This record gives sequence, C-alpha cells and structure tokens, in this order.
Amino acid sequence: MSGQTSRIVYVNGNFVPEHDASISIFDRGFLFGDGIYEVTAVLDGRLIDSAPHMARLERSVGEIGGYLPMSTNEIVDIEKTLVEKNNLNEGLIYLQYTRGTEDRNFLFSRDLQPTLVMFTQAKRLDGGEALKQGLKVKTVADQRWARRDIKTICLLPQVLAKRIAQADGCDEAWMVEDGLVTEGASSTAYLVTHDGKLVTRANSTATLPGCTRIAAIELAREEGLAIEERPFSVEEALSAKEACLTSASNFIMPITMIDGKAIGDGKPGPIVQRLRKLYLEVARRTAV
Repeated sequence: MSGQTSRIVYVNGNFVPEHDASISIFDRGFLFGDGIYEVTAVLDGRLIDSAPHMARLERSVGEIGGYLPMSTNEIVDIEKTLVEKNNLNEGLIYLQYTRGTEDRNFLFSRDLQPTLVMFTQAKRLDGGEALKQGLKVKTVADQRWARRDIKTICLLPQVLAKRIAQADGCDEAWMVEDGLVTEGASSTAYLVTHDGKLVTRANSTATLPGCTRIAAIELAREEGLAIEERPFSVEEALSAKEACLTSASNFIMPITMIDGKAIGDGKPGPIVQRLRKLYLEVARRTAV
C-alpha cells in the first residue's frame, strides 16, 4: 500500500478512508458477537481460494439464520476493488458480516439490515524465517462452544489461547479436548505418520471447515499420500514424522516443535515442504 497514508475500506455500500469508517455502537456484532467473518489471502494482487471462502461465508451466515445483503459475486467484486484501491500485492482481505443494528435485545427483529465491512491488510505471506525453521506449537485446553464449524466473530477463546502460546515462545496454539487435538487457534492441524499418511480431523461441528484444507488434501491425494480423516492425540502428534498447519494467512506451514518437543528431526519435513510448493503453484494459477 505504498504511497497511501490511509487504507480505503468498505462499510455498508461505501468505500471510505479508514479514519472515516464507523458502525453503530448498537451493532449486534459489537454487543453480542452476532456475526461471521472470512479472511482471504491475496498474492500478486489476486484472490486465493476465493470460491471456497465465499461458499463458507454463505454457509456460516445461513447457520445463524442470517442473510447476505448481496450476492457472493458482488462481494468478490468489492474485494477486488479494495485490492486495486489499496495497491495491495500481497496480504489479506478481512470481511465481517453482522446481523445488523438495533437497540440491545437478545432477540432480534426479522427485518434487520445486515452490516458488511471489508478491509485489506498488507502482509508477507512467504513464510520468512518461520518457513525455514518451522513453527512452534503449544497445546491448550479447548474452551470454545459446540458449533465450531460456524466461522463466528466470537474469538475470545482463540485470543486467549494465542496469548498463552506466545508467552511460551510459540507461534500457534493447538486446542485439545479429551486428549485429542481439535484444531489450531486460527488453523487446521495435521500430522504425517512414519508410514507417510496425512492425518487430520474430518469436518464436523467440532472444527472449522478450512478452505486451505480442501486444496491441501486434494494435492496430497494427487501426490499419492494416504489421507486419514480422524482425530489424533497429543501423544501421537509428538511422535509423528512431520506436522503442519493450514490457514488462509499461512497456506501450508511446517511445525517442528510441540510443547517443547521436536517433531521428527526438528526440521521442516519433505512431505510438508512439497505440499506447500504445490499449493502455491496451484493457488497462483487459480487466483481471481
């Protein structure tokens, strides 16, 4: 975003400088966390995995009984306009939907007009030193609600988990329930077994259906890797050959340490590195 002192953001039908952007204090997203969000990566000025992000947005909004104020094609056009207006070559687009604005009441009016905001964030997505060294993960108790498949803006448990991980010198938190890893605070969790199988949880209400996960699993199958969609324990992860995570902001990243214990030989493994390389090639080719 060189040459600009202020980002241009989108708020309810208008493109405005960020310092002029505002929503009501009575917005249900602010009062109740009554909303949904999406984060889409941008590489070379183009949107990565746009279609699955829009599909997940529609599904999440529907699961809370809401409706989008426009089509997903129109939303994508707005995202592209934001990329252009902010000269964004590499980074992220954040989208937030809320049910709308009215005086505080747990029950809501059926005729509310939704709030829709979007903004860009310039960010390096090449992984930097973390790609060379691998990420460090800390396991924490999963304290979230039962509908984790909905990409809600209620992220306090994830905020606290990441703070705990950061305090222990880690890059991400893996949340654990009944001894089993559910997912990362902002990512999907995987391990690679010593016989070369890629293991990750199946989609359910226990985890968020990751958009990068879709491409990662498809690429793994094309590479001839066996996929096991099942829960795995912390103990199994600690003894894995490799481990990794996927997310829109990290793509596919190797994990080399969990709870202070090195995974494999403590270096990014060849299977994860190969999948990341293939993912980036496909992502750039299919970006919009």
